[in-house]
Amino acid sequence: MSFNIVLIEPEIPNNTGNIGRLALATGSTLHLIKPFGFELSDKRLKRAGLDYWQHLNVIIYENAESFFEQHHDREMIFFTATAKRNHWQVDYKDEMFLVFGKESVGLSKAILTQHQDKTAKIPLYSEHIRSLNLANAVAISIYEGLRQLD
Repeated sequence: MSFNIVLIEPEIPNNTGNIGRLALATGSTLHLIKPFGFELSDKRLKRAGLDYWQHLNVIIYENAESFFEQHHDREMIFFTATAKRNHWQVDYKDEMFLVFGKESVGLSKAILTQHQDKTAKIPLYSEHIRSLNLANAVAISIYEGLRQLD
């Protein structure tokens, strides 16, 4: 049981470090798509990932086009606050790609339009919040997937 966590243009090194640690803990592969809002040598990235980063299976792509070209035939789910179905309604599959956008704006309209039938959201129960922290959203979704596969 494992997943592929995809971060498209991550902006905050602490989030990416925490997600890397989560990927390792869940036996998942981390896919990072440039451009990043930080350098991979950033101390905040390393601090959040602790000394686990060296053990992580991470794949880096120059842009979203190269990622999608390489994995166009794979099962993917795209997380966005605008989706109609909740993350627990997704039929998670082993080695599925869980795709997340950058912290400030999420996934691009082009990606969402192209994959609108493969979107999911994590419901929010307050009108005072627009979204969850990216690392929290990844954790919620990956553990729901693991729960379903177990």
